[in-house]
Amino acid sequence: MKFTFLEIIDILGVMAFSISGVFAAMEKRLDIFGVFIIAFVTAMGGGTLRDLILGNTPLFWLTDKTFGWLVFSSALMAIFFRKYLRNFRKTLLLFDSLGLGLFTIAGMQIAMRYGLSATACIALGTITGCFGGILRDITLNKIPIIFEKEIYASACIVGGVVYLLLLKTTLIREVADVISICVVTCIRLLAVRFDVRLPSLYRSQ
Repeated sequence: MKFTFLEIIDILGVMAFSISGVFAAMEKRLDIFGVFIIAFVTAMGGGTLRDLILGNTPLFWLTDKTFGWLVFSSALMAIFFRKYLRNFRKTLLLFDSLGLGLFTIAGMQIAMRYGLSATACIALGTITGCFGGILRDITLNKIPIIFEKEIYASACIVGGVVYLLLLKTTLIREVADVISICVVTCIRLLAVRFDVRLPSLYRSQ
């Protein structure tokens, strides 16, 4: 079976966000059912909202059972290997950042198929990248990262702009995809590593 590059990005994104959902759920010590639910919500949330906005129904995970199996197998793998990982938080950050980059570019590509403007494509890419994490955090009774000072949606926007600029060059599309995914992922990781944050509206107490 041959996959297009967009399908490969989608598959990797689902796997990355499923794994990030598992580790977020295990931080809260949820039971195994709760872990699988959080994995599914994290992996499918962004794509679901994107498709509802575009009117692309029935939803992709309802018509293609591959996505359900991907979430299940990725979550199972993460649960199995959890004992080899000492720091859930670092693992969560890595897979969340990778999923953010993958889904941002996948969302932009799907938006481009509809002939939308550059701004709309970046917005839908950002929604695809961020909304699963928003649902995950709300479900786990946490303030979503996107609403705090951390660099999150900003990374998607910068990566989206870079992607549109690269598409205007002579680079082949797949190379532009990979570079842009790396830009989003690296911005998120480096922002956390060096504690780079958006300006606060509030005075320190």
